[in-house]
Amino acid sequence: MHSSAGFGMSSARWFSTRWSKLLVSLAALACADAAMAGEAYPLGRLEELARSNPALRAAATEIDGARAGVQTARAYPNPEVEYMAGSMNYRPYASGISGASDSYSITQSLDLPFRRTPRIAAARAGLEASKAGYAAVETDWIADLRLAYFGALRRTAEKANAQTDLSLMQSVYAKISLRVEQGDAPRIELIRAEADLLNVQKAAQAAALREDQARLQLRTLVGPDLPEDFALTGQLDAPLPLPSLGVLQEQALAANPALARARAEVEQARHRLDYEESGRLPVVSLRATREADREMRQTRVGVTVSIPLWDRKLGPVHEAEARRSQSDLQLTARTYAIRQELGIAWRQYEVAQTQVAALENGLIAQTRAAVNVADAAYKAGERGLIDVLDAQRVYRAARADLIASRYELAAAWVDIQRLVASPEPLPVRNIP
Repeated sequence: MHSSAGFGMSSARWFSTRWSKLLVSLAALACADAAMAGEAYPLGRLEELARSNPALRAAATEIDGARAGVQTARAYPNPEVEYMAGSMNYRPYASGISGASDSYSITQSLDLPFRRTPRIAAARAGLEASKAGYAAVETDWIADLRLAYFGALRRTAEKANAQTDLSLMQSVYAKISLRVEQGDAPRIELIRAEADLLNVQKAAQAAALREDQARLQLRTLVGPDLPEDFALTGQLDAPLPLPSLGVLQEQALAANPALARARAEVEQARHRLDYEESGRLPVVSLRATREADREMRQTRVGVTVSIPLWDRKLGPVHEAEARRSQSDLQLTARTYAIRQELGIAWRQYEVAQTQVAALENGLIAQTRAAVNVADAAYKAGERGLIDVLDAQRVYRAARADLIASRYELAAAWVDIQRLVASPEPLPVRNIP
């Protein structure tokens, strides 16, 4: 018995020393992280930096191409100039004078309004579609950035909670080790505490890894202007109330860039159909000719008309009609999809808001009080260690649910802002 007790006491001292060293190491690591933390960035600053991201700027080059397309559509056709040189030789019985014979001609196609107007209108509609397309890309990029930002805040909060849980478990383990060493508690309690301590340690390591991954994802979206040792301002918290679903739907239908692009593509398809239909009309060109030889100078001015007799442009017209029908259906489908996506995001927002309110207003306080009661009862000898550990697990789970629910609430808010194309940033405050 004495040998067994001695082994238990030495084992308890070894475990206590081991975890004390681990706690010191984690504290030193936390201090090092704090020392290495760089400038703190709020969400608005990150969005400004993200707009200079090379990947996002590359998407803007499509607008330059569409603007050049408008210039191409506005250009007039070039004239055609023809020069022919030769000689004129009369027969011996003719009275003419042989010599050089030259001819000059210039032909200018007329860019008539029934061809020019729909061509330019289609190019301008394409430019508007490109602008709306870039706005959609930028809106989605900023939405992803906001999600990454709140994801990083979530992982930081989880890491802070995990470190707090580890410190708490260290304290519990040290107390149990002392009680086991003094013979006031069985060694089975030390084994249970060690198992919980190992689980909390693994959770803390996993939380640190998830934070690093979230920070890397955020920096990828912001771009190279964000330094590696950046820090974030604020903590994840509940957003401000939103307007009614009907108001949000009106805003989305009026401002959503994807819908704006679909409408511009409808206009572009309509003007292209008008342009192809105008190809059924004759093409008129002005032509001037001058011929000269040793005896005569001759000048003629006339009109050249290309008559669409064999090619009635049926194929291009039918293709343009198909594209117009396709663009109309795509606009209808996109409008319906945005309504549904907005309804789903609104429902997710309501559910997450209810969960956050339930956790903040009751469950967190109740689980924290349960931990205090179980700890006091354990110290008084009224309850065992299992009750204390169970209460701590429930409290940790409740705090994790609160962080997750707050993130889901923020994610739903960001999704709604993406659909209504709102630049308003989500407010953040410190988590109590």
